[in-house]
Amino acid sequence: MGVDKEYAQHEDYIRQALMLAQKARAMGEVPVGALVVKDGTIIGEGWNQPIQQHDPSAHAEMIAIRAAAQHLENYRIPDTTLYVTLEPCPMCVGLMIHARIKRLVFAAYDSKIKAINEPSSLFNDQRHNHQIEVIGGVLKNECSHDLKTFFQERRAIAKQNR
Repeated sequence: MGVDKEYAQHEDYIRQALMLAQKARAMGEVPVGALVVKDGTIIGEGWNQPIQQHDPSAHAEMIAIRAAAQHLENYRIPDTTLYVTLEPCPMCVGLMIHARIKRLVFAAYDSKIKAINEPSSLFNDQRHNHQIEVIGGVLKNECSHDLKTFFQERRAIAKQNR
């Protein structure tokens, strides 16, 4: 597959993850969406739900990876790609390594967590027996804008309620 065609495919999946992020937004959750793809088929989807589920681990990535594992009936999901609208946190990165995900494609960078590009990143730790290919910044402007407007709206509501 050519580079341009592959990148266009990544954009298509990130757009689908953005639609999942809107489900989180509608629930009052931080709008992050994720999906797991194997051989061109979506086998797991998720969106942030920690508030609704009363579960601090109910991140979009966690939910999508759990669904993919159930679909494959295996706790390992090799040869899969995780698409997510925001750079994953360290908890989700740890799960990705344990699940043996092949590739991560994400949109917006998280300027606070920086789980990907920091020298101390789990992705950069060569002691792990599994390494994940990482592609960041796919449709980052759209996803960043979505997250920024969400937090601006939250701050405006909080200000009104003071």
